[in-house]
Amino acid sequence: MKRKFNILLLTLLFAFASCSFTAKTFENSDKDKLLVQLITYVLEQGHFDPKNMDDTFSEGVFNDYLEQLDPFKRYFFASDIKEFEKYKYEIDDQLMNYDLSFFNLTHERLLQRIEDSKTIYQEILENPFDYAADETFSTDYENMPYVRNKKQLRERWRNQLKFSSIANYHDLIEEQERDMENLEKMSSAEREKALNPEEGSIVKKSLADIEMEAREATMRSLDELYDFIDDRQRKDWFSVYINAVVEEFDPHTFYFAPEDKDRFDVAMSGNYRGIGARLQKRMDNIIVNEIISGGPAWRQDKLEVGDQILKVRQEDEEEAVSIVGMRLDDAVKLIKGPEGTNVILTLKKVDGTVEELTITRDIVELEETYAKSSIVKKEDKTYGVINLPKFYVDFNDYDSRNAASDVKKEIERLKARGMEGLVLDLRNNGGGSLKTVVDMAGLFIKEGPVVQVRSTGEPKEVLRDRDRSIIWDGPLVILVNELSASASEILA
Repeated sequence: MKRKFNILLLTLLFAFASCSFTAKTFENSDKDKLLVQLITYVLEQGHFDPKNMDDTFSEGVFNDYLEQLDPFKRYFFASDIKEFEKYKYEIDDQLMNYDLSFFNLTHERLLQRIEDSKTIYQEILENPFDYAADETFSTDYENMPYVRNKKQLRERWRNQLKFSSIANYHDLIEEQERDMENLEKMSSAEREKALNPEEGSIVKKSLADIEMEAREATMRSLDELYDFIDDRQRKDWFSVYINAVVEEFDPHTFYFAPEDKDRFDVAMSGNYRGIGARLQKRMDNIIVNEIISGGPAWRQDKLEVGDQILKVRQEDEEEAVSIVGMRLDDAVKLIKGPEGTNVILTLKKVDGTVEELTITRDIVELEETYAKSSIVKKEDKTYGVINLPKFYVDFNDYDSRNAASDVKKEIERLKARGMEGLVLDLRNNGGGSLKTVVDMAGLFIKEGPVVQVRSTGEPKEVLRDRDRSIIWDGPLVILVNELSASASEILA
């Protein structure tokens, strides 16, 4: 089942402390069963419109969960699905009894099938594809049947890998054609330099070389994918199962594991405490992928893109911890920390040398999160344009930087530059903080209701503009598209 997953105004977060209805005692010692017990209780007691957990509910969870595990139908056999189907109408009963039999079976089988598939794709990509062969390949995975045997599975993999490789092949051919066109425009001296193997940037490749390079690109992509999959732990797969359950209540309800909750908070606030570097795992190595402008590493100007982080040591510890082969999330946890504290990194630099680097952690701001404005002049008129990616807020400190206060500042800047009309661009803005959108609406109205909220067991609450001041009362256009949701819809 395909769904549009727009970010909701207020995502349902399962927190013991924040839910008034979690006074019930939970005694199950198994943490997975405890999580099932807690979530089913929260959904039944706290969801605005709870669903009946019956056979229809169970069937929906069954279908969505298997689709998420194997969306391209290249792991499970039809016989696996038949074995799973004995639980198709029993998931509701299992949830009520905190029984994990269905999850355990699918999890163990998936890991087995994933391991088997590694050999398949590696063997297929060792040999050239025949792009002259007249073949068809359907990408309608939803209606595609599961394979019945290993021969069919291998053929499905071959078709999918050929489909991926031919896209790479096409890109490489186009790149070479552009290079040849550029060569034609060069002088003889420039052409000779460009084709020089030692200093030139253009290499003439045969079609066989391009075909091999296309397969190698596909192989690299899959190697990186499987490296990511291998890092996933049981708890990560269990989150997939739990989300299939909670999303059956409605498509805007999510379960966040602790790491996911941390990422959500960073995405919503636009800041975190750390060194200001984005990291990527390539095979077993943690590599610096980007230095964030304005962050501690950027200000220090010693950490470089491409550096490999070998070890991490805290300022109050004597021994460094090797992060080679470590999960990326776990490595990031070691590097992040309170502002003002030091972290010591052992680096393998781009030039191959190994050195230690001490960085003082600080607040890192992700500028792409925040509102940005510009002036557009057209037909002797001056217009202000504000782009707002999301209704961001720091849930731990509302008085800090948030979307409403930033938009207010941007409007004041634009007014000072002679703005005669305002365009507020909310395209692709999936929402964010409810309180923020109420405050932002108040920038344009003197008083009155903005939105009504109704919670389970509570009367409707009308959220109103809280002050009578108006920041802008001139011409206003709000831009939205199909990806503008929740808070964007309320403001528009």
